[in-house]
Amino acid sequence: MKILLAPDSFKGCLTAREVADALADGLRRALPACEAVRVPVADGGEGFCEAVLSARGGAWAEVDTVDPLGRPMRARYALCGGTAVVETAAASGLPLLRPEERNPLQTTSYGTGLLIRDALARGCRDVLVGLGGSATHDAGTGLLSALGFRFLDASGQVLPGCGASLGRIAAIDRSAALPALTEARFTAACDVDTLFCGPGGAAEVFAPQKGATPEMVRVLDAGTASFAKVIRKEMPDQVGHDERGYGAAGGIGGALHTLLAARLQSGIDLVLDAAGFDAQLRDADLIITGEGRLDGQTARGKAAAGILRRAQRAGVPVAAVCGRVAPGPALPFSRIVALADDGIPDSVAIQPAWARERIAEAAASILREYL
Repeated sequence: MKILLAPDSFKGCLTAREVADALADGLRRALPACEAVRVPVADGGEGFCEAVLSARGGAWAEVDTVDPLGRPMRARYALCGGTAVVETAAASGLPLLRPEERNPLQTTSYGTGLLIRDALARGCRDVLVGLGGSATHDAGTGLLSALGFRFLDASGQVLPGCGASLGRIAAIDRSAALPALTEARFTAACDVDTLFCGPGGAAEVFAPQKGATPEMVRVLDAGTASFAKVIRKEMPDQVGHDERGYGAAGGIGGALHTLLAARLQSGIDLVLDAAGFDAQLRDADLIITGEGRLDGQTARGKAAAGILRRAQRAGVPVAAVCGRVAPGPALPFSRIVALADDGIPDSVAIQPAWARERIAEAAASILREYL
């Protein structure tokens, strides 16, 4: 038997590679002779750089930057030939903050912009940005500020790149933008198809998990809508703010597309193409994927749904192992195993040793049932 192991990371617990290793351990228990092929994946969020680096080859670059609250830190991105692969989670990710520090009115994506700035200084002109897992809702203004953009209020004063500033932006000054940007080609790898603002937009869907109260959500959504009007006024040839993927990473998707001409692409499809996933499917008997939580967002661009879509075309069954299952659209997995839906508290479920053993047990159970 050939079984493809293509999990995403279990956020805050195990990397995608570690999940794949635990699944392989479980398969060996059930059928030592099976061929377990590890294809760790990511959809644009945490682990995206590692997944692309694993597929394409390359090296890590580690640089000084800042976290979502502007505090100094070190973060890394991947260099794959002449392409820089940057993920917003590295310097602007939610796990970088304690729960009490989460406030999308104040957090900024400036640190992600510093990573891109470093890549441009090294001569990279193809930049792939993985959007997902961010602690921010600044519509990319922090990231762009690090690249020389200035966002001005009605009196011409420069505003900080954060969620609280969005509603005050009256003009965009690009006169000091890095010259290298004119030669750079950007691709934004989205993990969701969320809109920039409005019903179903980034603030409504994701800001609460980043620490926003209902009033903050209202302020952020109104600010993002106001910023969209400024973009349309200064760049009337740009498409509307209701484009799918514009709301990824707190609106960074929309900013990259409209102000840096970035191409928006499904993150999971990009990773699967780089890994030659379709070729691996041709003689596979079974796929096991997984992520920390299967919920209503899974079907809107997450890794598990992207894998399921390709497997269905090839006629290969897919089982899913996840930490928890929440209400959402039913997806036709052959089996879903939830590790912690039996009253296990999060404090236990995020322990790596506990998770590894439960993942291995789930893989063994799935294989025995398949056989």
